[in-house]
This record gives sequence, C-alpha cells and structure tokens, in this order.
Amino acid sequence: MVHSMAIHPPNSKTFDQPLEFKPDMPEAARRWDAWFAGEILDRPIVCVTSPRGERPPQPLRGYRERVFDDMDEVIVNQVQAAAATHYAGEATPGINLSFGPDEVAVFCGAELAWSEDSGDTNWSLPCVGDWEAALPIRLDEAHPLYRRMLAMYSRAADLVEGKMLLGSPDLHTNMDLLAALRGPQRLCADLLDCPETIDRAMGDARAVFPRLWDAFWQAGRISDVGYAPTTTLQCDFSCMVSPAMNRRWIMPALEEEAAICGHVTYHWDGPGALVHTDDLCASKGLAALDYVPGAGRGSHVDYLDLFKRIQAKGKAVSVWGSVDEVKAMHRELRPELTIYHSWAGARRKLTRW
Repeated sequence: MVHSMAIHPPNSKTFDQPLEFKPDMPEAARRWDAWFAGEILDRPIVCVTSPRGERPPQPLRGYRERVFDDMDEVIVNQVQAAAATHYAGEATPGINLSFGPDEVAVFCGAELAWSEDSGDTNWSLPCVGDWEAALPIRLDEAHPLYRRMLAMYSRAADLVEGKMLLGSPDLHTNMDLLAALRGPQRLCADLLDCPETIDRAMGDARAVFPRLWDAFWQAGRISDVGYAPTTTLQCDFSCMVSPAMNRRWIMPALEEEAAICGHVTYHWDGPGALVHTDDLCASKGLAALDYVPGAGRGSHVDYLDLFKRIQAKGKAVSVWGSVDEVKAMHRELRPELTIYHSWAGARRKLTRW
C-alpha cells in the first residue's frame, strides 16, 4: 500500500511553455509524455548536451558549497552553467541541490562526515546501535540541514522559474536509508538475525519517503516551476542481498516510491546488483533501468546483450555514450524502449537516424 500523502502528477504546466535555456521545451515534453505512455513519435528519446558557443560551462559547486556557502551563490552558479550549455533533443536543464548521497539519513538523525582529501566527498556516520532503541525512524523536520534544503528549493524556484526546472533530492531512501543509519555490515547481519525488526524499520523508512517528497514538492513550487522529466530512484545496498531479500524488502519500497513520483528511472549500480535483473524487469513503476557498470568495467556500448535481455522482458533502458556509441547502440536496441544520453564537444544539429 502507498503511505498516505499527496501524490502529485509527474508533469507540470511548465512543460507547455518554452524555457529560456530550452526554447523547444513543449516539443521535448510532447516526446517525453509519449514515451512514458509507451509510444514513440518520429524518433527515439535523445538527450544531448554540449557547450554553448566558445564559453565553457561554469564549474559546478559541490556538496560542501551547497551545505556551507551562500544559497544564492550556489543556485546562480548552476543557472550560469545551464546558460552556457546547449540542450538538444529531449535534454532538459535542471538544478541539483543535493547535499550528498546520505542526506536523507542525516535528515533522520545521522551525522554528516567529510573527507579531508576531497571537498566534494561526504557520508553519514551510522547512529543506530540498537534497533529497539532507535525505532521508529522519523524525518527530523527541525534538522538545520533539512530546513536549509527546503529553503534552497524555495529560493531556487524563485531564481530559475522560466529558465530551467528543478531536480529532485538525492533519494537514497528505502534500504539505503537503513544501511546509512546502521552501517552496511551490521545491516547485513540484521537481515539474518532479526528480519522481523527489519520489517518494522523498513516500514518506517517507507513512511519517510512521501513526507520528504511532498515537502520538496511544496517548497519548490513544482506545480508552477516544474521538475526534470524523470526522477531517479535507487538502492545501492541491493548488491549485498539475495533475490529473496530484495523481493521482501526492497522491491515493494521501490514500487511504492515510483507510484508517488510518477516518471522514474532506476539507478542500477554495479555488477553485484545484476542478480536482481528479473525482479527489476518485472517491477511496476520503474520506467527505465540505468545500469552503471562501475569504474574499469567498460561503457554502455559493451553491455548490449544485457540491454537486449532487459528489453525482451518489456523494460526500457537508459544508455549513455559518445555520439558514435549512441548511434551504434541505436542499431541494436529497440527505440521505443530506450532513452539515449550523449554529449558533444561543440553545438551540432541532431540528424535523423
């Protein structure tokens, strides 16, 4: 069952209007809408970005700046970067305000830790020593970083309206939230030692998601400003569980989140998660699977057999590559079940394939 909370439509009226950085937004929106309805118009969904003119995009402020620096400076930095980028095909300019991959765990009581070697690397310090003492897990709506994120979305809505769209927070929720609060190694043991307690903890984690999503939606005035065409869901911890555990705890949570969000791409991380291929292909609400092989494991063009297997089961894939790699993948994959992403060194006109 979906936890009680407003479920917002995935599209907004912004899609009917040109954006300053995406004048052809209505045409792109028409193709996105058709694709999510299982249809294809005159060509596949293709998202290509490139520098606009000779001026390179501004380097983006990272997690540390988003947490500590002036809000307006962080937001304007992304607006300037979008202004210096050409968005071709269905590529859509969107702003990313996330504080880090474990931000939801921090909003639920964990402490944010920073790397001394990388200013843009952070994580949460596990804070659950005993589940019985820690439950129920709740979103701390008074947490200063949670209040800052909502304030940033509110301010960003004012600064980007008519120019670009808002992107969703980094939604490491469901079992990723439990892993961040407890620690992955200890959570692995808990799945075997106290599965009924994990049932309760997952119930709490699933209740956090709609509250977070609704707060983000309201703060960012998404019904007016709009959000990027797809929301990314994920569960990186899935690579550490069996298919049976995945079906018990993770898939129901992901499907519930997808029902709340609407248009969803699943960020599918690493070869260890491939054991769940069949379950992901049978899932409801995950419109496309975005497989990330990992460093040193090749690029998407090397995984055509996997993508064909996924498409044979009726699920779409989101693939990335150079222009030449995308063209090569297009010759092998089903266009109505593929989202193509690419980049170019200079602005160029897309040609029909």
